[in-house]
Amino acid sequence: MARKKLYLFVLPLIVVACSVTAGLFGTHVPVANAATPNAELAMGRDIESFTKVYALIEQNAAEKPDPDKAIYHGAIPGMLRTLDPHSNFFDPKEYRALREEQSGTYYGVGMHVAQRGGKVVVVAPFPGSPAYKAGLRPGDIIAKVDGKSTDGMNVTEVADLLKGQRGTVVNVAVSREGSSGNLTFQVTRDEISRKSVPDGFFVQPGIAYIKIESFAENTARELDDDLKQLGENNIKGLILDLRANPGGLLNSGVAVADHFLQKGQLIVSHHGRSSPEKAYSAYNGNHGRNYPIVVLVDRYTASAAEIVSGALQDHDRAWVLGETTFGKGLVQTVFPLYEHTGLALTTAHFYTPSGRLIQRDYTNKSFYDYYFHKDDNARNPQDVKMTDSGRTVYGGGGITPDEKYQEPKLDTLEGELLRNGFFSFTRDYFATHPAASLQKGWMPSADVIEDLHDFLLKKGTKFTEADFTKDHDWIRRYLAREMYIYAFGEDESNRMFAATDPEVEKAIDAMPQAQALADTARKVIVERMNGLTPRPGVAHR
Repeated sequence: MARKKLYLFVLPLIVVACSVTAGLFGTHVPVANAATPNAELAMGRDIESFTKVYALIEQNAAEKPDPDKAIYHGAIPGMLRTLDPHSNFFDPKEYRALREEQSGTYYGVGMHVAQRGGKVVVVAPFPGSPAYKAGLRPGDIIAKVDGKSTDGMNVTEVADLLKGQRGTVVNVAVSREGSSGNLTFQVTRDEISRKSVPDGFFVQPGIAYIKIESFAENTARELDDDLKQLGENNIKGLILDLRANPGGLLNSGVAVADHFLQKGQLIVSHHGRSSPEKAYSAYNGNHGRNYPIVVLVDRYTASAAEIVSGALQDHDRAWVLGETTFGKGLVQTVFPLYEHTGLALTTAHFYTPSGRLIQRDYTNKSFYDYYFHKDDNARNPQDVKMTDSGRTVYGGGGITPDEKYQEPKLDTLEGELLRNGFFSFTRDYFATHPAASLQKGWMPSADVIEDLHDFLLKKGTKFTEADFTKDHDWIRRYLAREMYIYAFGEDESNRMFAATDPEVEKAIDAMPQAQALADTARKVIVERMNGLTPRPGVAHR
């Protein structure tokens, strides 16, 4: 998973994630209360006014309006924007994408594509996917899909061309470094499953690392499988990485938190104007497994990911490390509509176990400022709560970490390398060097770094020798990530990148704090049960 230094180039995707798929989605529930007679009269007048306005437009506008565009892409989204930043209308294409995101499956060729240098390129085919079996490889530039040129297309448009019904064939023409002319591959589409929890691993003896990329239908099961594979009873500490996790399904977030908390402990509660208050507590519990946990978060950790980090923090079950999270405490209920459309409507606010509402203020500011954090996260001094052991926590501005960690901002050379430099060099390098010659554990040698240096000069990239020397360690690690994708696949690349992450190293160092926190909380809870310690005040409103 790309770290924060890539966000400069994927912020548009993050905006989509926060407004569409990052919502904390519940299941559809019918509206409980019927409208009163007075409300029906008022609604009738409003509908009549809207009808008159639309009739005037239809009769007098210089260009005849498209009803679908005017209503479904204009009037309805405009109305929803007056409510909050996360209520949204989905046209058939968007609604299908939402369901695919939630289920973790779709029909297509199975590869990760991205925009590089104005072209849509194959970052990596998924292992065992139709794309991989057909022979598509990292670095291939997608030139045509079924004879249609991709010039000027963005990633979404090309991805839509690659998707289709199971069993159908799509012809993909690519430009490959070292080959003259385009290579064409016939790929038979199939069901593609993508895990939201990549395989975990041990970063050092006894210390496990697991990343959750989103909260989909199978996330809790995938987490359980990962922990079983690692041998959970032998884990001495866990790093749970929720950085850049945009959220997802409420029940999945609850099930993940359930795995780490004691049976019966509150995970989250929510209520709204037309929905009764509902509390979610740990049903299965951690079965006495109390190994220390460090949770990694950043400013793009949102929604269901904030439920998990907030629950573990409020119960002093984990030490939270990183940046203050996004601050999304709104629950969207998805209402399926006619003709494969849908409506994600904010129906409730969620509260952490201590009673915190972590939703950031979105009034009196543009949605742009809200999504891009122009206001910075600001906790609400009026929303002061206590953790189980009596530590002070605040609502109103995301989950504030127990220990802050922020990477330095990109300098000019680093930004240029991430945009296209690493990708172009790696594509060129493996055109003349067999990827099979690399062994796992490999890192770029001084000669490879020098080759990159000369390649950048040849391509006209502007940098100083002092900058290149200063960024040497950063360059080596990020170049290794790109080259690992070619040599070993995206999963192994992510694994290497996490294992060499300075923030992961910081999390390992923080394990004693996590252990002490959990020990203190258990001691306080026992004393409270015996009437020796008063319970901190907790209010849900």
